Amino acid sequence: MSEVVHVPEGARYELRRDGRAVGRMDYVQQGETLVVTHTEVSPALRGRGLGDVLVRGALDDVRARGLRVRPLCWFVRDLMQARPEYRDLLSDRDRTALGLDGGS
Repeated sequence: MSEVVHVPEGARYELRRDGRAVGRMDYVQQGETLVVTHTEVSPALRGRGLGDVLVRGALDDVRARGLRVRPLCWFVRDLMQARPEYRDLLSDRDRTALGLDGGS
């Protein structure tokens, strides 16, 4: 079973399977925005959709905490472009930079 865990002291979200970290999404907090800098999944587990599980779980937590996201990581940026349900987490400036119109 997989779970996404926020590790604020490490400025990251982890994807854990059977209690062991198998993926991470690193960020730098700037005010009310998490600037996502890097995402990775253990090489042996890549290609199984675990990156999506990690990022979606992290973004759901970010929303629940009332924060925004600036996706510098290409993987997070691509997921947010492909999934309109997460575009509201972007600032207007980031939506414009990504070529998205007002989050729709």
